[in-house]
Amino acid sequence: MNISVKIKRLHPDAVIPSYAKPGDAGFDLVAIEDTIIRPGETAKVRTGLAMALPLGYELQIRPRSGVSAKTKLRISNAPGTIDAGYRGEICVLVDNIGQPDYSVKDGQMMELCTGAYLNIGDELINPQIPLDEPVTKPTYLIRKGDRIAQGVLAAIPVAEFEETDELDETDRGTGGFGSTGTK
Repeated sequence: MNISVKIKRLHPDAVIPSYAKPGDAGFDLVAIEDTIIRPGETAKVRTGLAMALPLGYELQIRPRSGVSAKTKLRISNAPGTIDAGYRGEICVLVDNIGQPDYSVKDGQMMELCTGAYLNIGDELINPQIPLDEPVTKPTYLIRKGDRIAQGVLAAIPVAEFEETDELDETDRGTGGFGSTGTK
């Protein structure tokens, strides 16, 4: 089933999404500018795109498996939701969950500087962006043109809430938060 989605470039370098392979659920979202994310920081990565989603649909922003497998970068609110009524720029909130590397010198903790960034391919690179302070590993540079997340269009039913004094009984009942065990 195909759904028509209007899309607007807000930046000349924005990349119109496409599906990599037939049958893929998600399409790639691409960064329009270099973004540095140090350990423990969160950054908003711009895509330069806005969409007019049809009513009854949302755009889910999900991690790319390769980025999650190879780096300490995570989508902050995965899956993020772009509502049908939103017309602003689609951005991706990215956390660097890595811990800075440290060494001990004369009884004091010292951060180790790499002199380079890790890119999202997990390779050291010499940055073209000057910094005011040393770089600690794992600091990542998301480069303009990097595929940083994927979008999935999803149908959203609208709930009609009906207040009641009683709910039906189930085997699970009120058990939650690990009540079914791990094995």
